[in-house]
Amino acid sequence: MAAALDEAAGTLLAVWEAARERTTSRLSGPQLRAVMVVEQYDGINLRRLATLTDMLLSSASRLCDRLVAAGMLEREPGRYDRREIALHLTPTATRLLAELRADRRYRLDRILAGMSAEGRAALVRGMREFDEVGRRGEAAPAEGWPVLQPSGERIGDPLAEPESPGEPPVARTA
Repeated sequence: MAAALDEAAGTLLAVWEAARERTTSRLSGPQLRAVMVVEQYDGINLRRLATLTDMLLSSASRLCDRLVAAGMLEREPGRYDRREIALHLTPTATRLLAELRADRRYRLDRILAGMSAEGRAALVRGMREFDEVGRRGEAAPAEGWPVLQPSGERIGDPLAEPESPGEPPVARTA
């Protein structure tokens, strides 16, 4: 099931990437991510932006400098602490994100039009449930399940032991 979903997700990712390349060609991936985080958390401070984008504070600061220079972000002193900087999208950034979403939806509509009504309904139901479970944090492996690298090699599986020399480890059953 996971392999089939992984393969199908490639098409979805291709749609996302094609729309991103068309509408945000002047922004890098990290810059687009930062703009999307600021959209979600209007007035966010630099420290929280760095945390949410998994960047060093100094890197996030330089990235914001470039986004301000590109006319995508505005900085203003914080409401409660004037030393803190609040970040906001510019109208240019808001339009860019709207174009990105419109392009993605257009591309998705073209694919969905080729599906049956039942297939579309099942896809939406499944994706909503997938989203809900993922947001609840239930995506972590169950206790005792091995964590695998993309190569399939197990990582830190305390229950694994090799069957024989030269064979990959197999999880023990309790």
